[in-house]
Amino acid sequence: MHLTRRTVVASLAATLLAGCSGGGAGTSLASEPTMRPVPNAGYDAWVAGFKSRAASKGIAQSTLNSAFQGAGYLPDVIERDRNQTEFKRSLEDYLAIAASDERVTTGRAKYRQYNATLRQIEAKYGVEPQVVTAIWGLESKYGARRGNVDVISALSTLAYDGRRGDFFESQLIAALKILQNGDTAPRNMTGSWAGAMGHTQFIPTSYLAYAVDFTGDGRRDIWSEDPTDALASAAAYLSRSGWRRGQPWGVEVRLPAGFNTGLAGRGTSRSPSAWAAMGVRDMNGNPVPDHGAASILIPQGPNGPAFMVFNNFNVILRYNNSESYAIGIGHLSDRILGGPPIQGSFPPDAQGMTIADRQELQRRLTAKGFDTEGTDGVVGSKTIAAIEAYQASAGLPVTGAPSLELLNRLR
Repeated sequence: MHLTRRTVVASLAATLLAGCSGGGAGTSLASEPTMRPVPNAGYDAWVAGFKSRAASKGIAQSTLNSAFQGAGYLPDVIERDRNQTEFKRSLEDYLAIAASDERVTTGRAKYRQYNATLRQIEAKYGVEPQVVTAIWGLESKYGARRGNVDVISALSTLAYDGRRGDFFESQLIAALKILQNGDTAPRNMTGSWAGAMGHTQFIPTSYLAYAVDFTGDGRRDIWSEDPTDALASAAAYLSRSGWRRGQPWGVEVRLPAGFNTGLAGRGTSRSPSAWAAMGVRDMNGNPVPDHGAASILIPQGPNGPAFMVFNNFNVILRYNNSESYAIGIGHLSDRILGGPPIQGSFPPDAQGMTIADRQELQRRLTAKGFDTEGTDGVVGSKTIAAIEAYQASAGLPVTGAPSLELLNRLR
């Protein structure tokens, strides 16, 4: 959740989102495959050398012994690291997952369930409950997908592998400091294959910098079934990054005909009144209130939705440096409070298909026995596999590609 977190933990959020719908329904923690260590003499030799370096940085021998007892080389982690898929999803697809009906409904339920705790967190850190809830929802699906990989094994495997050795060794040292501080036990320290941990997916260095003990039990326990410390830690992070209470992350806006798209982007900042003078209005046709300097974003071009974003948008980017992620957090937080879906229209995709077309394609494939495991219009691995299976059964070229032609054939 700082500069290095952006490049590592963002991969977990992308993985969670990539597997949540259309491309394959999200699974619970219990259904995630367990990674098991395998013998590796080179890894063992590296660990022996690392222990000396760790000891020189203040890690006690007792901590090293307990942390590495049962830890080992995880080849599956290296495979994940080598084969990360860059899901270049459009904002429309991203929001179909990040603010899906399921995620919104669950978010509202969690918001109500933990409202008293969230209000206490807001009182201390000045971050609104719906924003903290949205981060929880995107980072771990409200705690359902926190990761079940042994963090010491994962980080030591990645550090030994060497591709980003220095970075992962620094994370491993930080993880050992967490154990030495007594915040959790080695076998409870589980997370993603890249070492992101808990309900709000902190990497170890970010944990040391920002995690808090909100329950007052002496431990900053972001792994517990009780999400209190994790939620408070996320709020503490945003607070220290400059969150302004009572101000929105942004608002959806309508742009005037002929709007100069060269003014769009975070590099250009104007007051809301200056944007209003150019004809920019909120979705009700009113000038946007003055929440400070603002930028206009048009993630899918001038024919897609537009947003006016403020300081708090940039603060969310400190948590994960992706504009789609920040819009996803902001929009999900609005939906949790009862706000509407995105009102602007998204343009068709490269195949000329709208999201309604892709949803119909998924429904019709599933009805014919080729289950896409979701009908949200997001084309992922499960939808592609279903298309391929249908094409093969119909004697068509097996491309796995959605198209209007394929949709018309299924009608």
